[in-house]
Amino acid sequence: MKIVENKLKYFAVSAIVIIAGIAAMVLNASNGKGAFNYDVEFTGGTAMSVHIGQEFENSDIEQIVKDVTGQKSPQIQKTGDGTEVSIKIQSVDSETRTEVFNAIKDKYSLTDADLLSSMDISGTVSGEMQQKAIMAVVVACICMLIYISIRFKDLRAGASAILTLLHDCIVVIAFYAILRIPLNNSFIAALLTILGYSINATIVIFDRVRENKGRMTKAKANEVIDSSVKQTLARSINTSVTTLLTIGAVYILGVTSVKQFALPIIIGIISGAYSSICLAGSIWYMLLPANKKK
Repeated sequence: MKIVENKLKYFAVSAIVIIAGIAAMVLNASNGKGAFNYDVEFTGGTAMSVHIGQEFENSDIEQIVKDVTGQKSPQIQKTGDGTEVSIKIQSVDSETRTEVFNAIKDKYSLTDADLLSSMDISGTVSGEMQQKAIMAVVVACICMLIYISIRFKDLRAGASAILTLLHDCIVVIAFYAILRIPLNNSFIAALLTILGYSINATIVIFDRVRENKGRMTKAKANEVIDSSVKQTLARSINTSVTTLLTIGAVYILGVTSVKQFALPIIIGIISGAYSSICLAGSIWYMLLPANKKK
């Protein structure tokens, strides 16, 4: 395996995905849809939960909400055991919320008690959530940078690991834009989960590099890195596949809200395995001074 020698090819693959994400953001924003599919938890809006008590189609509820509110893209999802619906729309007044529920009540022969909740989420609260999301990722990256730098006694190792993590975050964010996955509280949890998973695979490879540096004293740095990646390849792939099987089952069998959490995790696991194997060692190599590369 010549990971370091072919680093530009691997960087190009990542660049294509990221550029596709940026293009999706620009295209969606120009069409008036917003760069991301923000949930009301991020933008502020109205959230309603209704107990339907029977099987129903999301499309039917969506059409009712569109007819009453005139909004083009309400977020509708089944919750609970599949007989409850969560409705999230841009902020509307109490009269409009009542009209929405009455229309649903008439269609499915409900009672007033079937309206489980109806509330407005303020823009101030959602702004605080966005700041906390950014802060959580920044704090996690800083802590891992300190830990890795101390463990390997090399700031370059910590920096290359953090750059790899940022790559994974950007890739996942790109897919949020491309696939229009709702951006809500699960986005924060998904990012932090991906960071933890990806850094673990990277540290395993870096550990092997550190061991091989003492054994392969006559080898160049790129040869040590390539050998280390090859030796840990089976472990990295097996771990990723095992995790994907589990989270894949959760995605297939889960309700919509669970799928919205599982899908970014799946993307992050694939991206994390790719970056750990194909990018982390190359970035470390690029940060080395010329004398250490030999």
